[in-house]
Amino acid sequence: MCRVRFGSASVVEMLIPDNLRYSTDHEWILLDGSRAKVGITDYAQDALGDIVFIDLPQVGAEVEVGQSISEVESTKSVSDIYAPLTGTVVEVNEDLGDTPDKLNSDPYGEGWIFVVELADAAAVESLLDAAGYAELTEG
Repeated sequence: MCRVRFGSASVVEMLIPDNLRYSTDHEWILLDGSRAKVGITDYAQDALGDIVFIDLPQVGAEVEVGQSISEVESTKSVSDIYAPLTGTVVEVNEDLGDTPDKLNSDPYGEGWIFVVELADAAAVESLLDAAGYAELTEG
């Protein structure tokens, strides 16, 4: 687990689990065979502030890498969630409809957003590892 510290006056520490891959759009990916569970990173949820609503993707939706697939609304703004990989959405976290704040409180656990059946599981290798994501967020 990487911990990245930000700020000088007040220190903010972000968690970056080593077992995940990361997109430059701040989504995390947990590979399980040909499927990938996807959520937003601790860094992203912190930047968004208190999340009050999520528009979940539809099961069966065909997605391409970089495509806007979902939308998250916080007290600060509305932000798109992008597909980090190409494939088909096979599951969504319906619990987030009633408790979108899980994206803030547990972004790497109960705050997952969807699962995608990958068109090419090897494409995960093109994503950032924890060290690469830590470097991205430090800049």
